[in-house]
Amino acid sequence: MSKLEKPYNAGENEQAIYNLWQENNCFAPVSAPQKYVVAMPPPNVTGRLHIGHALGSTIQDILVRFHRLLGEEVLYLPGTDHAGIATQAVVERELAKKGIKRFEMGRENFVQEVWQWKDKYHERIVEQLKVMGVSCDWSREAFTLSEQYNEAVYTAFARMHEKGLIYRGEYLTNWSVKGQTAISDDEVIYEDRPGKLYYIKYPLSHNVDQFIIVATTRPETMLGDSAIVVHPKDHRYKKLVGKLAKLPLVGREIPIISDNAVDKEFGSGAVKVTPAHDKNDWELGQKHRLAVINIINTFGKLNENVPDAYQGLKTSAAREKIANDLDSLNLLEKVEEIKHRVGVSERYGDIVEPIISTQWFVKMKPLAQKAIEAVESGAIKIIPKRFEKIYFHWMNNIHDWCISRQLWWGHRIPVWTKGAQTYVGVKAPQDKNWIQDEDVLDTWFSSALFPFATLGWPNTKSSDYKKYFPTSTLETGYDIIFFWVARMVMMSLELTGKVPFETVYLHGLVRDEKGRKMSKSLGNIVEPVELSRQWGTDALRMALVMGTSPGGDVNFSPTRAKGYRNFANKIWNASRFVLSHVGKEVVPIEVKKLDIHNRGDLAQLNNLISDVTGLLNENNVALAGERLYDWFWHTFADIIIERHKKILLDGKEEERLASRYVLWCILEKCLIMLHPFMPFVTETIWQEIPLGLRKGQKFLVNNKWPS
Repeated sequence: MSKLEKPYNAGENEQAIYNLWQENNCFAPVSAPQKYVVAMPPPNVTGRLHIGHALGSTIQDILVRFHRLLGEEVLYLPGTDHAGIATQAVVERELAKKGIKRFEMGRENFVQEVWQWKDKYHERIVEQLKVMGVSCDWSREAFTLSEQYNEAVYTAFARMHEKGLIYRGEYLTNWSVKGQTAISDDEVIYEDRPGKLYYIKYPLSHNVDQFIIVATTRPETMLGDSAIVVHPKDHRYKKLVGKLAKLPLVGREIPIISDNAVDKEFGSGAVKVTPAHDKNDWELGQKHRLAVINIINTFGKLNENVPDAYQGLKTSAAREKIANDLDSLNLLEKVEEIKHRVGVSERYGDIVEPIISTQWFVKMKPLAQKAIEAVESGAIKIIPKRFEKIYFHWMNNIHDWCISRQLWWGHRIPVWTKGAQTYVGVKAPQDKNWIQDEDVLDTWFSSALFPFATLGWPNTKSSDYKKYFPTSTLETGYDIIFFWVARMVMMSLELTGKVPFETVYLHGLVRDEKGRKMSKSLGNIVEPVELSRQWGTDALRMALVMGTSPGGDVNFSPTRAKGYRNFANKIWNASRFVLSHVGKEVVPIEVKKLDIHNRGDLAQLNNLISDVTGLLNENNVALAGERLYDWFWHTFADIIIERHKKILLDGKEEERLASRYVLWCILEKCLIMLHPFMPFVTETIWQEIPLGLRKGQKFLVNNKWPS
């Protein structure tokens, strides 16, 4: 009982308690009829645990610890993501500081450099997860670029390619000039930036003294125009639809067409169409069968498809020169200063250039239909339910997914060519004359296999796959519902014929106390590990989940953790008091032999157990935590203990025995129920309770939930 003789010291106990759990294999699944499986959303190996990870892993761990205490067979499966573009961009930046470029190093040396980076930062992130108290089975830890995982990725690619779901084609893609790679829509962030709106006069072919004025923010792409489009109900241009205009500086004739997609109020109401360099224009081009003229190369420079005067110019320089040349020809009506949305590469920071390139794609429509049905039928439940509408909207408007990246870090595409021959497979062909595709797969392709690839798939006879798939609950942020959640559902249904999980629990973003997004520029980033060191992990966990609701953003102030540090002390001091009076054992007393006050105390405890169990069964973590916090502090500590103090001091022997029994009953059940939320302080107390009193239950983490 010595450790309970002084104020609780989180720093002194947390590491020791976690080591104790690990040394005694407390997180390994124990055979039981009911299974509960959670696959951890794998953090990227690029850096450190951020506050969003801390919230997610806390919610996951609360649910996992609760189900373990219910006596279910629990597997909490950890893993980390190789995070292709994110990791490569970070390593490239680090090398650039030393004046080294990846192309100078060569592929093999560069990849070796990234593996070293991965090893270093992987260790760091695992340690940070352990600091947060996550009760994972670390013996099953997965990495999305391991040999076994690579086999799963290659198998998925080969099977989907064979079914015609994966194909190669030339399409418009987001291109990062700095990263020299195609990037997906989710790797593009949009920023409001100052810009200019240029009003350009396009001479009409039937009367070159008359013009149609087109407004654009990108005059440099006009050299690749295929048409001018106006709204069908725009009376200003009704007579011009079907006529031709001359493309300034080029002289090529282009048609004037109409389409409802045009905003009559924007600029002049007439818009140029450049299918090779704008997403909306690409769709218009496909719809109206317009020519696709690629004028920008992968280095962001104008290519051989433009007049000589502009070839080799970077897009920004070309914009300036074209505007000046139009002005000198009296074809620039006016220029307005505006603010507009600009797409920027999230990882490389450069303005994204939409260009035509040859890439690998997944056909999404056939996959999306099954994924829609899985949620409609209730096979997958999304919490909160309002996100179902967002999920369906995205699925119903889905586009084919560009899965190839011109990177070096990642799963290299399992396609080999020899002359005109092509081979797609899991293993490389024996003959050395085959050349493997240079590209790697989008990280989301491999992470979409996470719930089953980590359990041994494609070996469907593996014991883990047979026993633990499909998983039970996926807990993650709502911001990746499309990029990760939806893709896991689609890939799982296609490759295994099963849903990947039964429940999707979506948490919100963690913002600062003013509701602002956390960012370096605002200087409001909160380091969870630092807060944990300052106030204790239990306090941080409570501060993160209390007051949250599924799918709702969390306004987080670091000072909240201080308040829950006080709660940890309250639990400690209440336990000290009860244990100092209870001794090594208590004499059980029949409830009917207790007086009305003692029966009332136990009745309140019963209500608490019923409420908390019900809330956690519904994944309502925050309300369960609030109920426990409120009852323990304001009812148990402030009222019940205070009343029993007098009895323990002045009461008769019979009354004192009853008091000890009631106080121990309440404390024991409260420690178990508080454990998922505050695992360290509760287990530290449990380890100091005499074995006879805890009925031989060595660890609180593996105890039995009260009924």
